[in-house]
Amino acid sequence: MQITVFTTGGCPYCLILKDYLNSKSVSFTEKLIDQDENAKKEMIKVSNGFMGVPFILILKDDGIKETVIGFDKGKLEKILNLT
Repeated sequence: MQITVFTTGGCPYCLILKDYLNSKSVSFTEKLIDQDENAKKEMIKVSNGFMGVPFILILKDDGIKETVIGFDKGKLEKILNLT
Protein backbone atom coordinates (compact mmCIF):
# COMPACT_ATOMS: atom_id res chain seq x y z
CA MET A 1 0.00 0.00 0.00
CA GLN A 2 1.27 3.46 -0.91
CA ILE A 3 0.03 6.54 0.89
CA THR A 4 0.70 10.04 -0.38
CA VAL A 5 -0.23 13.04 1.74
CA PHE A 6 -0.46 16.36 -0.08
CA THR A 7 0.12 19.27 2.30
CA THR A 8 1.22 22.87 2.60
CA GLY A 9 3.68 24.33 5.07
CA GLY A 10 1.93 25.80 8.08
CA CYS A 11 -1.33 23.87 7.60
CA PRO A 12 -2.53 22.87 11.11
CA TYR A 13 -4.76 20.05 9.82
CA CYS A 14 -1.87 18.65 7.81
CA LEU A 15 0.23 18.52 10.98
CA ILE A 16 -2.57 16.78 12.90
CA LEU A 17 -2.92 14.23 10.10
CA LYS A 18 0.82 13.53 9.93
CA ASP A 19 1.04 13.19 13.73
CA TYR A 20 -1.91 10.78 13.68
CA LEU A 21 -0.42 8.61 10.92
CA ASN A 22 2.94 8.56 12.70
CA SER A 23 1.26 7.58 15.99
CA LYS A 24 -0.29 4.60 14.16
CA SER A 25 3.07 3.70 12.53
CA VAL A 26 1.61 4.29 9.06
CA SER A 27 4.30 5.13 6.53
CA PHE A 28 3.50 7.80 3.95
CA THR A 29 5.10 10.16 1.48
CA GLU A 30 4.49 13.85 2.00
CA LYS A 31 4.30 16.21 -0.95
CA LEU A 32 4.27 19.95 -0.24
CA ILE A 33 2.15 21.53 -2.95
CA ASP A 34 3.14 25.08 -1.99
CA GLN A 35 6.83 24.29 -2.47
CA ASP A 36 6.80 21.79 -5.33
CA GLU A 37 5.03 22.65 -8.59
CA ASN A 38 5.13 19.01 -9.75
CA ALA A 39 3.44 17.89 -6.54
CA LYS A 40 0.78 20.56 -7.05
CA LYS A 41 0.13 19.35 -10.62
CA GLU A 42 -0.03 15.73 -9.43
CA MET A 43 -2.57 16.61 -6.74
CA ILE A 44 -4.74 18.55 -9.20
CA LYS A 45 -4.72 15.52 -11.50
CA VAL A 46 -5.54 12.85 -8.90
CA SER A 47 -8.08 15.03 -7.06
CA ASN A 48 -9.95 16.17 -10.18
CA GLY A 49 -9.00 19.77 -9.48
CA PHE A 50 -9.54 19.85 -5.72
CA MET A 51 -7.00 22.13 -4.03
CA GLY A 52 -7.73 21.77 -0.31
CA VAL A 53 -5.22 20.18 2.04
CA PRO A 54 -4.56 17.78 3.49
CA PHE A 55 -5.46 15.51 0.60
CA ILE A 56 -4.59 11.81 0.91
CA LEU A 57 -4.14 9.39 -1.96
CA ILE A 58 -4.06 5.71 -1.02
CA LEU A 59 -3.06 3.16 -3.62
CA LYS A 60 -3.91 -0.30 -2.33
CA ASP A 61 -1.97 -3.41 -3.27
CA ASP A 62 -4.89 -4.60 -5.43
CA GLY A 63 -4.66 -1.39 -7.51
CA ILE A 64 -7.71 0.32 -6.01
CA LYS A 65 -7.25 4.05 -5.38
CA GLU A 66 -8.89 5.72 -2.40
CA THR A 67 -8.83 9.42 -1.61
CA VAL A 68 -9.52 11.27 1.62
CA ILE A 69 -10.16 15.00 1.81
CA GLY A 70 -9.04 16.66 5.03
CA PHE A 71 -8.35 14.83 8.27
CA ASP A 72 -11.25 12.37 8.18
CA LYS A 73 -10.18 10.01 10.97
CA GLY A 74 -13.13 7.65 10.53
CA LYS A 75 -12.60 7.22 6.80
CA LEU A 76 -8.85 6.74 7.27
CA GLU A 77 -9.38 4.11 9.96
CA LYS A 78 -11.79 2.23 7.72
CA ILE A 79 -9.54 2.31 4.63
CA LEU A 80 -6.34 1.51 6.55
CA ASN A 81 -7.96 -0.93 9.02
CA LEU A 82 -6.82 1.10 12.02
CA THR A 83 -8.31 1.12 15.52
